[in-house]
Amino acid sequence: MRKKILEKKLARLNAKKQSLNTRCQASSDVNEVRELTEQLEDINAEIEETQAEIDAIDAEEAERSAQAEMEAREVPAQAQLVNGNIIASFQAAPIEQNRDENPTASMEYRQAFMNYIQRGTPIPAEVRNGETISTAETGAAIPITVMNEVINTVRKRYGNLYSKVRKLSVPGGVEIPIGSLSASFKWVNESTVSPRQKVNKLGKISFGYHTAEIRLAQTFLSQILTLSAFEAELTRVIAIAYLQAMDNGIMNGSGDGSMLGILNDPRVTNTITMTATKMSNWTAWKKDFFAQIPLGYRAGEFVFAASTVDAYLETMADSNNNPIFRQATGLEVNDGDAMNPNGRFFGREVAMVEPDIIADFDAASAGDVIGLFWQPNEYAINENFGFTMRRYFDEETNEWVDKALVVVDGKVLNPTGFYKIVKG
Repeated sequence: MRKKILEKKLARLNAKKQSLNTRCQASSDVNEVRELTEQLEDINAEIEETQAEIDAIDAEEAERSAQAEMEAREVPAQAQLVNGNIIASFQAAPIEQNRDENPTASMEYRQAFMNYIQRGTPIPAEVRNGETISTAETGAAIPITVMNEVINTVRKRYGNLYSKVRKLSVPGGVEIPIGSLSASFKWVNESTVSPRQKVNKLGKISFGYHTAEIRLAQTFLSQILTLSAFEAELTRVIAIAYLQAMDNGIMNGSGDGSMLGILNDPRVTNTITMTATKMSNWTAWKKDFFAQIPLGYRAGEFVFAASTVDAYLETMADSNNNPIFRQATGLEVNDGDAMNPNGRFFGREVAMVEPDIIADFDAASAGDVIGLFWQPNEYAINENFGFTMRRYFDEETNEWVDKALVVVDGKVLNPTGFYKIVKG
């Protein structure tokens, strides 16, 4: 009877908790959110106590059942009884308490952050207490729950090039040695020894602290009223803008206050020239392209403008103008996926990009880069996902502007396996 009463009480408490959570998410008043949060803490404590009582009852029932079962058995003559009974003890499993360690993950902070973006309401000091990012001048730290969603979205859905490269998180200014280990084999006898092997050093690189910003339309964000819809849209906007910048930076970054792109890196010196005739000739790809690449780097990938793939790779034909690109080169193209257009060419992955990232063959001048053969894991992005948001009034347009700030850098680690394909 006691257990049934407690179970009914627990059901009422859980229903009340759900109601408070719904009200908390829908509220735009920081004070109300704080009050509801306090009520939730009391409800959670009462739920834990009630659940503990139910668990204790279950444990007592299990103990009595086990004891009765053991007493019903025949006790061996050699057995030693304690106080005439065989006792089994059980302990209820501890109640696990899940609490958000990061202050920006709390419902109170998330609600205050939305009010800051939509209305410019300052985040109260007691709410932002414990922030890991100093926001006295930068605005407000984006809640960790939103940033985790940004990271997942960025790495799984967007970024045709970004999704392939290596991600690092090292302090800026720290020099990282880049080298390749090599050794030689030598037969030895009683009078000879094998030579000592040395590391082939390729130098060092270091990442800088480059700040980037993503500007958001205030009028649009102001129309998103609920917390869940606001955070979902904020995630989508940041992810798309960030990935567009990353894909372009990987290829064309100037290195001047920004990441250094592959095409502007002076260490990437390997070039292979392909004329219009060679581009559409599968035997020329074998003789003039792959024959120049060492075996150790032939497992790389291609990057082409989608229009170059359409106009040259997919138009390969024999002397009778019958298409041969599929059987000759194994070309497979998936350009129907706007987020990740790709394919395969001679068994290698092909990433297709817009001509603002790599020039279209027909629009390019002689000597321009129209494609790239690369080793994606030899390009690294050093990123800090500690995005912060800052809000200001633009006097030129007479509107409020919100922008997300992040520190990021990118560089080629080992340029040996990078080959720029230039128009001849």
